[in-house]
Amino acid sequence: MRNVGAGYRWVVLAVGTVAQATTSAYFQGLAGIGPALRAEHGLTLGGLGLLLACPTAGILLTLLAWGPVVDRYGERPAMTAGLAGAAGCLFGAGLGHGLATRAVLLALAGAAGASVTTASGRAVLTWFPGARRGVAMGIRQCAVPAGSGLAAAGLPAVTGHFGVAAAFYALAACCLAAGIAVVAFIREPPEALREDTPKPAAARPARPARPVGPAGSAAPGVAGSAAASSTRDVLRDRRLWRLSAAAGLLVVPQFTMVAFLVEVLHDDRGMSAQRAAVVLTVAQAAGALARILVGAWSDRVGARLRPLRVLAVAAAVGMVAAAGATVAAPVGLLAVVLVLVTAVTVCWNGLAFTAAGELAPPGRAATAMAAENTLNFVAAAATPPLVGLLVTGTGWSRAFLLVAAAPIVAAVTLRPILERRPPHPPHPPHPPIARPDAVTPVPNPVPPPARRAADSLLCTDPSAGSPPIGGRA
Repeated sequence: MRNVGAGYRWVVLAVGTVAQATTSAYFQGLAGIGPALRAEHGLTLGGLGLLLACPTAGILLTLLAWGPVVDRYGERPAMTAGLAGAAGCLFGAGLGHGLATRAVLLALAGAAGASVTTASGRAVLTWFPGARRGVAMGIRQCAVPAGSGLAAAGLPAVTGHFGVAAAFYALAACCLAAGIAVVAFIREPPEALREDTPKPAAARPARPARPVGPAGSAAPGVAGSAAASSTRDVLRDRRLWRLSAAAGLLVVPQFTMVAFLVEVLHDDRGMSAQRAAVVLTVAQAAGALARILVGAWSDRVGARLRPLRVLAVAAAVGMVAAAGATVAAPVGLLAVVLVLVTAVTVCWNGLAFTAAGELAPPGRAATAMAAENTLNFVAAAATPPLVGLLVTGTGWSRAFLLVAAAPIVAAVTLRPILERRPPHPPHPPHPPIARPDAVTPVPNPVPPPARRAADSLLCTDPSAGSPPIGGRA
């Protein structure tokens, strides 16, 4: 049954990617009209950060609740309802010119659009096998920088010609169009595709042993009945929360660059707002491409978390480079550095999101991904205002140096749950010397399936005193 839906899965991916790009346009793309929002509402840099954080704060209200809804009712109704609600809220934000009104409506739009984040990710886990899931999730995740980058490029022109309200009307129209596409093209996978997925035993404990992203694996959190485990079972998995905490820390440099790249170039170096928005667009496009490449990398190595830890270290190095460039580099070189650092800091999300779904018990992939994303959005909501205040008090360079600490802590947090492969001896062992009185040794039998599976499972650090994940907790 491996070929069931082989062509249609790309339709699902395309529609899910468009839907995610649409919501990302107002989750993150409003930074492109940051100067216009500051001028219209008389905001300080910290105030702008609070306004830009409103959609993310709204996501936090409903993201975890959307996970069980998607697991129970499916991707199509969840995405349709969320996109329709977001369209209405964004249209209202265009009608209402008061700061408080816009802040509330942006938060409600985030609360509605949270369904797309979880549902589109679950669709990828359902339709794509493990050997291709990294690339597929990378394409889906590239919608985040692509959508916000297109918004950052297009919204300043719309605002310049028609005003800030027109930017919100344009975002509402995009959400409505994406909702229509979901209704027209998304359907639930056939039962045969779900049955082709290996199902864990019903007696598996609440924190089951599950591989994170081995090539060729099926969708672990999608198969089977959702009744086999509860939301509480998902939330008991300490590996999931360790992964989520590390991902939340990696959000800090990501949202620092996305929210303030325009401000660094415009306010600190005098680049025009339009040119700075173009730089942000280029940075988001580079991040979108990087997400696909990182997904392919994870498929090739058959792991999600080892590449994720490497990217955490790279993000820390990038923030240090950005701190130095804000002090000494000319504006052109600064723009290049910021583009590269932004690409590095936004490319990791697909790995963490996929790993969370692959950790999930049967039928609970959306719940696990929602839990992982909840901590992401906690960090995303807190980062713009806090970094804005930090920049006001210390300047751009010192603020970037402090932000660099977050991905370092993330890399350390991921260490106990890194995948471990079976060790391979560097040289073949020498055969024993036969003696007349010696008993001929019997070759070791092929390890049983459970042993082979355990050798490649996600495991905790033995030095921490934790048992292997392949065993029972």
